[in-house]
Amino acid sequence: MDKGKGRTFVKKIRAFYATHGRNHLPWRATQNPYHILVSEIMLQQTQVDRVIPKYHAFLRTFPTVEKLAHAQFVEVLRLWSGLGYNRRARFLHRAAQEVVKNHNGIFPRHYAELIQLPGVGPYTAGAVCVFAYNQPIVLLETNIRTVYLHEFFSADSNVRDNDIRPYIEATLDREHPREWYAALMDYGSFLKKQIPNPSRKSAHHVRQKPFAGSIRQKRGKILRALLSGADTVKSIAAESSLGERDVVLALDALCKDGLVQKDKKTWHLVT
Repeated sequence: MDKGKGRTFVKKIRAFYATHGRNHLPWRATQNPYHILVSEIMLQQTQVDRVIPKYHAFLRTFPTVEKLAHAQFVEVLRLWSGLGYNRRARFLHRAAQEVVKNHNGIFPRHYAELIQLPGVGPYTAGAVCVFAYNQPIVLLETNIRTVYLHEFFSADSNVRDNDIRPYIEATLDREHPREWYAALMDYGSFLKKQIPNPSRKSAHHVRQKPFAGSIRQKRGKILRALLSGADTVKSIAAESSLGERDVVLALDALCKDGLVQKDKKTWHLVT
């Protein structure tokens, strides 16, 4: 990368953040790794405005990793309901249990340990390193990707993440990575409102299917029916307004995901 262009880019991002930074976001006010993990898992494929009230409610009920680890999963799922992608709640619960069991309730500080936690992938492990521990590592997610595609690959298409990473490395603020990545994310969020579908230049771009009528929507309805006390295919179908065939297929999938279990002819949320 041309050093002059890199310096210009850094100044642009910092100037934007100084004026438009989203410092009201509650997870920006903490360096607690547990709180950071909760926010990052909630934010996966979910809009910020939907996450904020759930984040506050979740931490009021489970303020520490120990509280979450010792909770029944049905309590966790009841609070999670409405965010969607309910496997995330199961992964978060299991991650808390592992931190308590294998790390004496102390969150790992190193990427290699964090990525071993259930449901924690490369980005989430990196995000905890950056936002909790201020470690200067390369971090890449949708908003950051948008920024580098827009600023450095505007004339290109089918850009791979491996093409972008050297640019992130070259412009990384190694003294203040926490603030730098917050600035990048805020600028990326802004760009998405100004430029039609900026991610289309990425080789990893996948068009999201509509939620209405999707298996995700059906699974959510079934979980809510189970939370309300329905426990047979017939009662779940009636409570969720779904056909019994759809209920059976979704229950089987939820069972494989470790969210529900079958006891003879009745179905229940795992404990």
